[in-house]
Amino acid sequence: MRPVAVAGIGKTAFGAFADKDLRSLAVEAGRACLDDAGLTPSAVDAFYLGNFAGPSFVGQNHLAPYIAAELGLAGVPATRFEAACASAGAAFAHAWSAVASGMHEAALVIGVEKMTSQTTAKVAEILAAAGDVQGEGKAGATFPALFAMIARRHMYQYGTTREHMAAVAVKNHGNGALNPQAHMRKVITMEQALAGKPVSDPLTVYDCSLVSDGAAAVLLMAAPHGKVQVLACSQTSDHLALERKADITSLPAVRLAAERAYKMAGLGPNDIDLAEVHDCFTIAEIIAMEELGFCAKGEGGPYIASGATALHGPKPVNTSGGLKSKGHPVGATGVAQICDLVLQMRGQAGARQISRSRIGLAQNLGGSGATCVVTILGAV
Repeated sequence: MRPVAVAGIGKTAFGAFADKDLRSLAVEAGRACLDDAGLTPSAVDAFYLGNFAGPSFVGQNHLAPYIAAELGLAGVPATRFEAACASAGAAFAHAWSAVASGMHEAALVIGVEKMTSQTTAKVAEILAAAGDVQGEGKAGATFPALFAMIARRHMYQYGTTREHMAAVAVKNHGNGALNPQAHMRKVITMEQALAGKPVSDPLTVYDCSLVSDGAAAVLLMAAPHGKVQVLACSQTSDHLALERKADITSLPAVRLAAERAYKMAGLGPNDIDLAEVHDCFTIAEIIAMEELGFCAKGEGGPYIASGATALHGPKPVNTSGGLKSKGHPVGATGVAQICDLVLQMRGQAGARQISRSRIGLAQNLGGSGATCVVTILGAV
């Protein structure tokens, strides 16, 4: 396996865009990425697309060549990857392995989702299909309900409080307010977070990520084409249904992906300078801290509330604003996390720039933990 570098990145703003369709978003991000790398489409010899539910959201199938052709990627293999909210992470993992193995010299990875063309109720229905449809789905459970159960159990077992979860929202909104591409650039207080409109007890609207449109792109090439290298990438899986899990406060796929990535990179949790993690709900970020080894099991809430993961804390997490503030176009999130780490590692994060950003970790989750991709990047 040869070293692989991030040769270019590109993102659209995340938000609700009536004037942009799925393909135009993907093409915008892809062109920005190639421009960033200083290359033309002719340099790309493989295209990997992360997209969860384009057929359901916009009625279009066969999405990879649909987008590749518009980008001018004539004749290259073009493949779509679907892994719920980890679709882009899965596309990235496979693109990385193809370049590392020597199968391809330059692989373009784009994650995209166009969600706001549907009603909120329809969006919830489409997203719920990433869970156990025959069990949880028939019972009427949506993802807010599932993560509410996870949160309630974590509160029972470990003493996690609503204030701990609100601290995640306050931190990420503060970071997102500094991100010009974020969907919701809105600073909130602890009092606002706690008084948010109930969604599924104990979760309020401030505990839940946004329904967003957007795209992100990464160009992977053999090193040294770029200042940031992929040190490790691991994709794992687990049961879809919560009832099949021994402990719903744990995310085994995250723990296993992290363990494998740390081993591959020859690093440990203490070596990570910053992380972008999958805060689809505030409790998900709390549990991610535990499973990634940043703190002990059950201590994710106090760890975040202490300021350890603040923008200028010892372990900054979600300097982009995370899914909570930056937005969560589900098929784009995994690649967007990589882009946000690269911006920090290049010193291009603007008002969000942190002082130490040599080693970054991205954790992309699918469903209620059935898929996870953990990637570790290193600046050279």
